Amino acid sequence: MTVLVDPPLWPNHGTVWGHLVSDSSYAELHAFAARAGIPRRAFDHDHYDVPAERWDDVVALGAQPVGTRELVRRLRASGLRVTAGERHRPTAARGRFSAAASAAASATHATTPTAPATPSSTPPASP
Repeated sequence: MTVLVDPPLWPNHGTVWGHLVSDSSYAELHAFAARAGIPRRAFDHDHYDVPAERWDDVVALGAQPVGTRELVRRLRASGLRVTAGERHRPTAARGRFSAAASAAASATHATTPTAPATPSSTPPASP
């Protein structure tokens, strides 16, 4: 069980960013990020974005520095990697729709009343 961080190489918002991941669980990752004071909004599907100015802090707290390729290799090996295709699925759970999400979606669609059709501005055709 290890939290990994790659070098801050990714430019955005006037700084460069690294990625913080766990090679064992999201629970471990979220707990580490909370201890490091990284806000939950920095979580992006399978990693936290870490600005360059916080990189030394997360290493001092115990994150293991690794290269970008090693980080991705270990994230994939853990089964926690969320692919680009999965990022666009609203209820994707690591490549699969979760049973709970599917059941919730079905229940919502089955019990949600539909709005009545709005009257058309075009008069009905004559018979």
